[in-house]
Amino acid sequence: MAKSRVTASQAARPVPAVPLVPPEESTAKRGLIAEALVKAAEGRTVDPERKRLMIAEAAYYFGEKRGFAPGGELQDWFNGEAEVTALLR
Repeated sequence: MAKSRVTASQAARPVPAVPLVPPEESTAKRGLIAEALVKAAEGRTVDPERKRLMIAEAAYYFGEKRGFAPGGELQDWFNGEAEVTALLR
């Protein structure tokens, strides 16, 4: 079984406890990523709590893609963080 490698700087970052979004609610929350794109295009900033929610949503979808198998949650969070940060640039 291959383990994912986490760098020391990644391990040192706190990961907020965010509950998984149930599938029936995920459809309503898909607008967060679209909102990020609009704000980035307009040159507006996103407050930190809103950004955290966007990252949590993206992490949920990364977890969903891998079937929510245990052990990949941290990598899902980092992938979500990278995706939202790139969208907001």
